[in-house]
Amino acid sequence: MSTKQILISGFGGQGILFAGKFLAYKGLIDDKQVSWLPSYGPEMRGGTASCSVILSDEPVGSPIVSNPDILVAMNLPSLDKYESTVAPGGIILADSTLIDRKVERDDVTVYYVPATALAGENGIATLANMIITGKLLSVLDDFNEESVRAALSKVVSAKKANLYDLNLKAMQIGADFK
Repeated sequence: MSTKQILISGFGGQGILFAGKFLAYKGLIDDKQVSWLPSYGPEMRGGTASCSVILSDEPVGSPIVSNPDILVAMNLPSLDKYESTVAPGGIILADSTLIDRKVERDDVTVYYVPATALAGENGIATLANMIITGKLLSVLDDFNEESVRAALSKVVSAKKANLYDLNLKAMQIGADFK
């Protein structure tokens, strides 16, 4: 991997920034150069939220991701807004529970993951973000349990330590999803 530019987008409250922060910490643990840039509207929960993450073997010059290599779209407005910006040959992961249309491009690889439904079925309704993040790591052949555990320990606060195992479970569900 030289550089991967990732854009995660969805509604506020879906854990968009948390997923991005997890990927950034995992990149640091894997000895990558990292940029993490959150963006959200004033509405917060229910409004739009996105997060740009750059993982690179080289120093990152700018945190701005205009043409992501990877788009994680957690809702239809995000897919509508960012589908056209993905670099040719890129990857799109779409939460097919909340997105009822197919990607219109044929120059990208698409993974439809019913993350919200899988989260509900597994009793972890608030962790669709980590299910789709687990799938992303699987797609990138980068689901290393040691670095996943280490990154989760950085982003799951002590106050919410009881959610560590549930986040790990969610990521494993995503990684195993075919």
